[in-house]
Amino acid sequence: MASGTSMICSLCGERAILSQRYSGLHLCREHFIQDFERRVAETLQKRNMVREGDCIAVAVSGGKDSTALLFSLSRVLVEIDVELVAVTIDEGIAGYRDDTIVAAKAIAEQLSLEHHIVSFREEYGLDLDEMVSGKRVAPCTYCGVFRKSALNRAAKRLGADKVATGHNLDDEAQTVMMNYLKGDIERLLRFRPWRAQKGLVPRIKPLQEIPEKEIALYCMVNDVFVQSRECPYANLSLRADVRDMLSGLEREAPGTKLSAVQGFEKIVAMAQGSYSQMDLAACQRCGEPCVKELCKACELLGSLRSGSNQ
Repeated sequence: MASGTSMICSLCGERAILSQRYSGLHLCREHFIQDFERRVAETLQKRNMVREGDCIAVAVSGGKDSTALLFSLSRVLVEIDVELVAVTIDEGIAGYRDDTIVAAKAIAEQLSLEHHIVSFREEYGLDLDEMVSGKRVAPCTYCGVFRKSALNRAAKRLGADKVATGHNLDDEAQTVMMNYLKGDIERLLRFRPWRAQKGLVPRIKPLQEIPEKEIALYCMVNDVFVQSRECPYANLSLRADVRDMLSGLEREAPGTKLSAVQGFEKIVAMAQGSYSQMDLAACQRCGEPCVKELCKACELLGSLRSGSNQ
């Protein structure tokens, strides 16, 4: 971001608010917003994420990423016959999620969009705090599985054609690197599925090429930024270590995160046809898509009810 008053916009000569080290551009407020929304529109178009008449369930946590997602989609898709519906998953994290739900309600109301809240307690009978109390398993293991399942269920109930999430460039680079480090090629390739699966509402990530810092700035200049605390469980995962590592590399070599994701995209393109995408079955307990007889959510619920993973 801009550090002084002398930096001038590369496009118009006005005072710049952002220095994009990876592109070499300095951008004023107006041209930054245009650049941000242009990249969102280009990502939607080049990946065929949205079609005329789609109903898109937008996952809105109330944080900066999902707020920027909902706000930018409402502007980028304004001339297309697309319905946006905001969906908030309430995991049940004391002292954290309550504040973000208020923010999610506010942005949906500001944009005059329908807003639905789905809680872990309603879906699974337990809050996340109750699930992880006294357990050795990382909280993110429970949260990630149950949140994905709850969001897919909600999207189907709403008749949504797509689920949009606020994953940004930092998130994408972290996920790619985590799977590199684990040597999990199959999971890495599943990160970019080649075809739709029965019972699984397709997911789109319109912000996947935009850095986290620019997303925060976009919220600020549009006056929709809400200061929120980091999830109290965030630092208890491998992702936190990978995040710090990549951020350090990005400071030394701007563009590292984008290069990591672009390199992954090349691997996916080369691997297409070499690795067959597994057909998902229906969970014998809840009917949700899964690889085994039971989906991961039902497996975890079973372990919680039996008292294992202590």
